[in-house]
Amino acid sequence: MRILIVEDEVKLAEALVRLVAEDQIQADAVYEGEEGLHLAMSVPYDAIVLDRMLPGIDGLDIVRNLRQQGITTPILLLTARDSVSDRVDGLNAGADDYLVKPFATEELLARIHALTRRPTEFVTDHHLEFEGLHLDVLTRTIEYGEQEPVVISPKETQILEMLIRHSGQVLTRQQLIDHVWGYETDVLEGVLDTYVHHLRRRLNSVNGPSIQTVRGVGYTLKKPE
Repeated sequence: MRILIVEDEVKLAEALVRLVAEDQIQADAVYEGEEGLHLAMSVPYDAIVLDRMLPGIDGLDIVRNLRQQGITTPILLLTARDSVSDRVDGLNAGADDYLVKPFATEELLARIHALTRRPTEFVTDHHLEFEGLHLDVLTRTIEYGEQEPVVISPKETQILEMLIRHSGQVLTRQQLIDHVWGYETDVLEGVLDTYVHHLRRRLNSVNGPSIQTVRGVGYTLKKPE
């Protein structure tokens, strides 16, 4: 596995490189935004660990630039800001996960592994279908009818895969959180809701099935009207 670390605190960045190396992860570290953006756009990393507050270009702007260019590399955003609105801002920009400083090294490693875990670890086949909606968990694309395929994020893929495999059932928020982030990860339900919001927009863009909220319970897939 090869990851990119973009962190302006040089000592912290170097410590993170040593830490992940002990876990058999190769890491490139840079200390300012422009160089991080350049490497992220030119090298096929397995994941990016990105500080939010950077000189030159802000971490959120890096995320937005990468997503606008169609680069779907999983991104873990590091931030000293711990309010819900700050976390939501990061997820809305296109980050896949966030970690508030200071953090435990064990949690950082667990989140990196969760980000790079392929959805196919949960399934034996990678082509799934629900009411004409086709999901390929390898390429992370959805197709419906004559619409152009749409690429979705790794987390969105895992959420949709779970909903398709359990179509006709209502999945609780906790079931989805456990499936996507793991049983030992403390993820707020609001984070899941943000991903579901983005996934709804993707499904709407191809005029496919929708995700229905069952108040007080969770989510289920709904046939197209």
